Amino acid sequence: MPRHVVLLSLPGLREKDLASMPALTEKTRGGRLAVLSPSFPCVTCSVQANMTTGKPPREHGIVCNGIYWRQRHHAEMWTAPNEAVEQSQLWDLLGHQEQGLTSAVWFPMHSKGCEADYVCTPAPIHNPDGSESLWCYTRPGALYGTLRDTFGHFPLKHYWGPFTQIAASKWIADSAVYAMREFQPDFFYIYLPHLDYEGQRHGPDSPQATTAAEQLDGLLAGFFAQMEAASTEEVAWIIAGEYAMTPTDHVVYPNRVLREAGLLATIESDEGRLIDFARTPAWAMADHQCSHVFVRDADPDTIARVVDVFSKEPGIAEVLHGEALVKYDLDHPRSGEVVLVCEPDSWQAYYYWMDDADAPAFARTVDIHKKPGYDPVELFFDMETKSIPLEAGLIRGSHGAPAVSAEQKTVLLTSSPDVEVGEHLRDVDVFGVVLAAFGMSIKR
Repeated sequence: MPRHVVLLSLPGLREKDLASMPALTEKTRGGRLAVLSPSFPCVTCSVQANMTTGKPPREHGIVCNGIYWRQRHHAEMWTAPNEAVEQSQLWDLLGHQEQGLTSAVWFPMHSKGCEADYVCTPAPIHNPDGSESLWCYTRPGALYGTLRDTFGHFPLKHYWGPFTQIAASKWIADSAVYAMREFQPDFFYIYLPHLDYEGQRHGPDSPQATTAAEQLDGLLAGFFAQMEAASTEEVAWIIAGEYAMTPTDHVVYPNRVLREAGLLATIESDEGRLIDFARTPAWAMADHQCSHVFVRDADPDTIARVVDVFSKEPGIAEVLHGEALVKYDLDHPRSGEVVLVCEPDSWQAYYYWMDDADAPAFARTVDIHKKPGYDPVELFFDMETKSIPLEAGLIRGSHGAPAVSAEQKTVLLTSSPDVEVGEHLRDVDVFGVVLAAFGMSIKR
């Protein structure tokens, strides 16, 4: 069909937020609204892979926001190489159609190295002295230089950490308008993360979260108009909320629990005391409201002990292992031998030290790649001490637990009634919604 389809990803968007977002409401007034249920774990990388492949984690392999490479005893968070996605994604399939449809992918996880025609995603250069230079990975390769000259460097400090603000989403939006004008991609996948911050910092129902929704809506008002002015054909908008946050007032420390049970070993290093991945009987990659517990050599006795310990732990709703992983399509080799599922009002912190004096150097810094788990406390960097307070209880909102209640579900909106959607969708259904917007379906 001779039109552009834009999949706009707004993590944390809830139906109730639309009351503070008149521009988004107006843009989708004549279209469709569906309840969108994210699949567990309801976290960024997994949900985005679900939406773009139409497959669950057992098939695409993105079981959380990190990967533990067992043979190398190496844990990575947020590195997100596209080659880790083990299924074809929307742009792969669209590009192989007879029409030769083109795609642009702007800032979602796992986009670095993807086969879309046009790509832009953060890729700061790590210098030998430990400093970073601002940069983005783009396709074509020279594109970031043009975007930098036009809009300035991508403001990475506003994308994550204590200085997060609307400026990061504005740069993404402005550069996407440029790409639409220059390249006219048939399919455009854009990630605007602004709602993701205040919901964690202050809670999803806080005044700060409402202000964030109003700020994003103000950005969207201009963005919708500019994208449509830049395109040569009709634009069909599909807006997906990815996941919704719930208020939290409790923290689980799975690695501390394992250490107290004698199941987690550490080692001294130049950076302080670290988890000894090669030697430890078990350790937990904590990620919002879930953890993957990796057990050395999948030892059945150790697995039994881990299950027993966490079955009694406050804040843990389910302890999954073995065939129980099938329940959430997590029966993939990258999953931990045990998966811990939080109650909706709790979240899991990666901390493994028992005394803050023993915390490694990176614990007090904004360093998303070195930490063996997700650390939202980075949002609370203290400018006086130039460090992060090791107080996980500061976090007031999280996501990741199975979306059972209405409060844990998000929405999918379309600008046109021609895009067929039901009243209730799963994140894996977004794949088919995009194809339907092009008037096609693909048997896989």
